[in-house]
Amino acid sequence: MVGSMMRTFADVARPGRDSANGQLPLALQTARTVTTPEFAGMTFLEVETRSALNKVSGMPFAWSINPYRGCSHACSYCMVGDTPVLMADGRTRPLAELRAGDEIYGTRQHGHDRRFVRTRVLDHWSVIRPAYRVRLEDGTQLVTSGDHRLLTNRGWKHVTGAERGHDRRPHLTIDNHLLGLGAFPDAPKKEGDYRRGYLTGMIRGDCSLGSYSYRRKGRTHGDVHRFRLALADIEGLDRAQEYLAREDVPTDRFLFAAAAWQRREMNAIRTQQQAAVQRIREIVAWPVDMSEQWCRGFLAGVFDAEGSWSGAVRIVNSDGEILEITDRCFRRLGLSTVVDAPHPNGCSAIRLTGGLGAVVRFFQLVDPAITRKRSIEGMAVKTSAPTRVVEISDLGLELPLYDITTGTGDFIANGVVSHNCFARPTHRYLELSPGADFERKIVVKTNVVDVLRAELARPSWRGEKVALGTNTDPYQRCEGRYALMPGIIGALADARTPLSILTKGTLINRDRALLAGAARQVEVTAAFTVGMLDEETWRVSEPGTPHPRARLDAVRALNDAGVPTGVMLAPIMPGINDDREQLAALVDRAAAAGATHVTPIVLHLRPGVREVFWPWLEHAYPHLVERYATLYRTSQAPRNYRDGVQRFVEQRRREARRRHGRPAHPERPRFGSPPPGAAEQVSRAHAVEQLRLL
Repeated sequence: MVGSMMRTFADVARPGRDSANGQLPLALQTARTVTTPEFAGMTFLEVETRSALNKVSGMPFAWSINPYRGCSHACSYCMVGDTPVLMADGRTRPLAELRAGDEIYGTRQHGHDRRFVRTRVLDHWSVIRPAYRVRLEDGTQLVTSGDHRLLTNRGWKHVTGAERGHDRRPHLTIDNHLLGLGAFPDAPKKEGDYRRGYLTGMIRGDCSLGSYSYRRKGRTHGDVHRFRLALADIEGLDRAQEYLAREDVPTDRFLFAAAAWQRREMNAIRTQQQAAVQRIREIVAWPVDMSEQWCRGFLAGVFDAEGSWSGAVRIVNSDGEILEITDRCFRRLGLSTVVDAPHPNGCSAIRLTGGLGAVVRFFQLVDPAITRKRSIEGMAVKTSAPTRVVEISDLGLELPLYDITTGTGDFIANGVVSHNCFARPTHRYLELSPGADFERKIVVKTNVVDVLRAELARPSWRGEKVALGTNTDPYQRCEGRYALMPGIIGALADARTPLSILTKGTLINRDRALLAGAARQVEVTAAFTVGMLDEETWRVSEPGTPHPRARLDAVRALNDAGVPTGVMLAPIMPGINDDREQLAALVDRAAAAGATHVTPIVLHLRPGVREVFWPWLEHAYPHLVERYATLYRTSQAPRNYRDGVQRFVEQRRREARRRHGRPAHPERPRFGSPPPGAAEQVSRAHAVEQLRLL
């Protein structure tokens, strides 16, 4: 859909600029800016476009038209700029400093578990919002907007909300537990003590260091001094060589062992200078006072040399003194350990306890150089950390807050799983910021009717079918102000071009007579998406849309006027709106409204949709998460479920047709017989419709 939108705005949209400074981007500087009390806080950017028709491939219609772009119902998920975010290398970076392309950790549902996965930052922006503070039991403080969502043991919850009324939504309360890893500690200060600690751990753990003598012909003495450190991981070798150079110990690098089957290449550093070897001995001597920074460096070095992470962090050595110092350093940092029973080869292992939260805390406290050893990808999101919410307070001021879009729809902010916005970056293609612009600046193609008439008048135009409503609803609220649809409908009818409209907006009733007149000249069809009749389910699933009964009344009115109009039961969501009694009632109401077809569309969780749907499910219907994890192992529900829904709806259609009769107009398709390709058309279009629902 983004591709077709870019083609539509080819003359006005050149990606890459931002309107955060309050000025219109270059591509929209010729636009007329309109504000009106009817749409308080919103701005309409009236642009002139050179293209109205968007070519579509792989669909049962060849072209589409989208007269609007932007959303006045967007939410703001944002946090203060110094919030530390967990990067893919296990380190952290302030949220304000992230950029598109950075690799970070997010989460994704796998079966019954949510697991950590690597993902990338797709976009980054800043807005100014009223700020709230969430304080956790462990002292963690999160400064966010009220719209921000955090993952709790009871699903996704906004920071603020209400139990009833307009602001009713799942929101944090005292004693909610946030899921994640626990608070992120400060990174080590990589100064003298840390560097010497790192070299002590690395060199004592895994190197050859010695001096010896033997007789050599032609030499006055046979003294030999040798230091060599060989590693397969170049990051550890780079750090050791850099730290030695800072201590005035130059070293040479060489290939120690070439790669072979099931063995990685190893490189090494070395020196044979007597003064250098002596200096290394001085560096790695046990200090009288083991400062905290020395302990952090030592644990990083000994982990890079002798440590492993596979379900648990272990450091293995046969030297009792090294093991004793290692254990002392762990405890100095407040980390608990146990000593495993000695192995028959004489080695013992010190093992870190406390779960994944303690492991990540260890990595961030000591910062090992070898990133391969500190990956948490695939680990389950669980926490034993004290992340209970103890305070939610309004700070009483507006602050610059930052947000990102990621491939998973979330990120790890100061140790807890944090939601982000998924739709805003599309505004980048219009040179508008995905922050405030997305929700407050609606782009309107004011000349779309004139451009369309010119395109339809071309000799090359073949009168192929045109669809409206596959990207943005043509009958959204601002259509009431701009009334672009009457001109579009008239232009298509005059050019004898068949058209179809998919909408949830009852504003289509305004154009009922015009559509009826067009239907006497050319094929005109319409369809409403109606997924449920239940009041509570509608409010949770489709806030801001016309009431389902109002949509069915519009179906009746259009059919009575001679405009063949059907109903898409979409999306059918297991356990939410697939109750057989509810479906039967919905089919019956659609039949009574004269629907030309009733087509069930079972929820389809395609990539990009799945990441958006899952957080909504977790906070709206947390008891269904486990069932969906089983049903949606792939993008579609199992075939037997889909076939069962289809058979039930078909049966109810036949019964409803017997009760209500066929549509009054013989030229329309029979009730229960959808036009060829209708189900496929809407199934594809609903990837975007589902995003709007969420």
